[in-house]
Amino acid sequence: MPAAPQAAAAAAVLAIDAGNSKTDVALVAADGTVLGTARGGGFRPPVTGADRAVADLAPLVARAAAGAGAAPPPRVRQVSACLANADLPVEERELTELLRARDWGAEVTVANDTFALLRAGLGDDGPPAGVAVVCGAGTNCVGLAPDGRTARFPAIGRISGDWGGGGHLAEEALWWAARASDGRGEPTALARALPAHFKLPDMYALIEALHLGHLPAGRRHELAPVLFAVAEAGDPVARAVVARQAEEVVVMATAALSRLGLLGARLPVVLGGGVLAARHPLLDRPVHDLLAERAPGAQPRVVTAPPVLGAALLGLDRLGAPAAAYARLRRHFTARPPGDPDPATG
Repeated sequence: MPAAPQAAAAAAVLAIDAGNSKTDVALVAADGTVLGTARGGGFRPPVTGADRAVADLAPLVARAAAGAGAAPPPRVRQVSACLANADLPVEERELTELLRARDWGAEVTVANDTFALLRAGLGDDGPPAGVAVVCGAGTNCVGLAPDGRTARFPAIGRISGDWGGGGHLAEEALWWAARASDGRGEPTALARALPAHFKLPDMYALIEALHLGHLPAGRRHELAPVLFAVAEAGDPVARAVVARQAEEVVVMATAALSRLGLLGARLPVVLGGGVLAARHPLLDRPVHDLLAERAPGAQPRVVTAPPVLGAALLGLDRLGAPAAAYARLRRHFTARPPGDPDPATG
């Protein structure tokens, strides 16, 4: 049942987590009560333009408000927006101005969506500090020192040195499978498994279907799980690709820690996104092992709660909310409290 209108009027935080593939919005009271939520499609300013991307948030904000029992979106004290593709400071400034123009809140703060993952995985007592690596459709990493210094990566693709994420893994699987099928590369079961996933006879048919648009480009993301299944079955090529992904996750985390001068510190390393949250043994265990070797103080934590939790927590931070508010908010999103033993390390 929707919350009462007077409850909606008490909304203090509008939390937005907008990723490449989906967007979550939550209206949260100052006591941590979640009053209304909504989910929609991905947030992709490079494709749609920043104006359109922000405009597409409006129906989600309206739906969250309606769920909270309010007809128009209530004007909150804090808009906490963690957005994909807000990779550069200039992009953050542009998106901040566009959100301010919507007049959804007295204060607007925009950050890259990896900061939502980081905040969701950190504790609620004292200055938050740690590193987060997201490996979902793409990959990114941020670090936060106790004194507020940050370490970031542009995360724009190959031109900024990126490697990995579900989309990239699918492309790698296709590359190796294509070369195996025509004799340019070493044999791999990927050459059979990838076309079989789409009920096609061979790689030539799959290449043709993708090139001519008979298979939508968006379906390529389905191939990352196939890659992991082939790797689990023992295929050396697939296993090497997964091992490279583990290496990249740890390289990003240790680089961020090093830039902050915290490589030897005992700090959380928050892991999230669909690829890491799936806890594939061939990826999960090497990530933990490599972190233990290269950053002995690192405390890996896999976060599976919706990242909008992190955006909402950031909003509560700015309100100076009481401890009970954080606990109530976390219970709503069923997150494991930070500091609980990680099953992969305990």
